[in-house]
Amino acid sequence: MNADFSRVLSLLRQEKGISQRKAAAALGISQALLSHYENGIREPGLAFVAKACDYYHVSADYLLGRSLSRDGAMIEAEDLADASEGKEDLKGSVMAKLQKKLIVNTASVLFDLLGRTNNKDAVAHAGAYLSGAMYQLFRLLYRTAGGNEGYFSTGNTSFNMDVVSADMTLERVRFAKALEEYRGEYPPVDAQSLAEEYAGLSQSMAQVFHDTDERVRKLEE
Repeated sequence: MNADFSRVLSLLRQEKGISQRKAAAALGISQALLSHYENGIREPGLAFVAKACDYYHVSADYLLGRSLSRDGAMIEAEDLADASEGKEDLKGSVMAKLQKKLIVNTASVLFDLLGRTNNKDAVAHAGAYLSGAMYQLFRLLYRTAGGNEGYFSTGNTSFNMDVVSADMTLERVRFAKALEEYRGEYPPVDAQSLAEEYAGLSQSMAQVFHDTDERVRKLEE
């Protein structure tokens, strides 16, 4: 098994809102054994995997972390909703809409450039780094709004100790390493080339860079 199995198994039980004791009874094992499965201490047999899939109404691929779709279908990029297409009306203030456009547009340019290099490692590490930032912001919002943090498999103690930031730092290092080891050709990334090729998006990117530089400059004073 892999680490995804224990994480998903624990998350499914928490989503169902039941205790380990109740889930273990339904699955025909002891609470201690279920705890070992959920914490990755022991690996279950195929019979347990099949029973857990039936109990939580998910596919084995989802339970094993091989698919993000609960029915086991492999999610393709074309199947995902794309907020950058502007089809969704973002609720809230003008500031919220502005920040969404700045971040989404900048991310679009970043991943378009990375995609053109076909540097899969760099793409994966960039995605992991940015995912960590979104995870932290959502979790803090979730916590403040009174949501049950059992939705997340990382414990409160670890989250409060900033382990997600540590993971982000590692992903940034891996991203830099993937760029350094890449032997292909990069697309032009100077200001003029970006402005010409990403007209309309480059303005958002420039604003993001400016705002960040301004915040950093104040720290340096």
